[in-house]
Amino acid sequence: MLIGSHPRPAAPQLARALLAALTLASAVAARADEIVLRVGDQKGGNRSLLEIAGYAKDLPYRIAWSEFPAAAPILEALNAGALDVGYTGDLSFLTVYAAGAPIKAIGGTRSDARTQAILVRQDSPIQSAADLKGKRLAGTRGGWGQFLISATLEKAGIAPSEATFAPLNPVDAKVALMAGSVDAWAVWEPYVSFATLKDQARPIADGAGLTPTLTFIVASDSAIATKRAALQDFLTRLNKARLWSLDHLDAYAQNTASLTKLPEDVLRAAYTAQRTSPIALDNGVVKEVQEASDRATRYGVLPRPLDVGRAVDRSFTAAASN
Repeated sequence: MLIGSHPRPAAPQLARALLAALTLASAVAARADEIVLRVGDQKGGNRSLLEIAGYAKDLPYRIAWSEFPAAAPILEALNAGALDVGYTGDLSFLTVYAAGAPIKAIGGTRSDARTQAILVRQDSPIQSAADLKGKRLAGTRGGWGQFLISATLEKAGIAPSEATFAPLNPVDAKVALMAGSVDAWAVWEPYVSFATLKDQARPIADGAGLTPTLTFIVASDSAIATKRAALQDFLTRLNKARLWSLDHLDAYAQNTASLTKLPEDVLRAAYTAQRTSPIALDNGVVKEVQEASDRATRYGVLPRPLDVGRAVDRSFTAAASN
């Protein structure tokens, strides 16, 4: 054997070596070409909905799920470029969009507006919105809590200065209400069902005619530009899963209860009341949210007037209808 030479492998060995090399090269190429959709979620949120409804299978892309404790950090991650898509309430979305975040609403759902409510203790003398004058009212600042309080007072003919707004998150607001340090609490589901079923709270006003009660699927401008097909597929699957949930409320509530440890009867009551359904981001929705946005600006919830049409990408709705 010449110095520096190597023995030639037998033909079968050579074939196996070539096959292994080709397989490795193909795997590397596949990973390089694989679309990864970075999705923000909350416990018992869209991931569990897709899975229980059977729409998390055979994806033409990979989902990298990140779980957050609330919608606000999902929006922060979208703004920072750490996520491609997530979900949040419409007003929270508009608040972040107004601050210049490079994001758009690409889809969404609607819930019954009566599931946003102002609650009082069972033994409270407050019987209606007219009794809120001079009272201390808790709710989230910059969200539907503050908006619902402002809109309810306005409808009742009570000036903002004639009541006190206490900016509290839902957990602290519930404690304050039960302890008597606030008189009423503006909140949404499943907090409404929990407070009424477990704490015997009473609703004395709700969002009917005042709030759109929408949840938006929100994507970054970058993901819309580079991962449109994956986003479209993801949105289509979410819409199908949401429609599935309407016909399987018991199974949906049971599954979410196992993940979140919230009482199953509370979730069943919340889901039944909400009847959350997919929406098309059409002219009617844009007009409705624009009116709410203008009111939110007037109430000081939003920092400046917005053109809601520019915050919404309707092309995903249009593609879904084709």
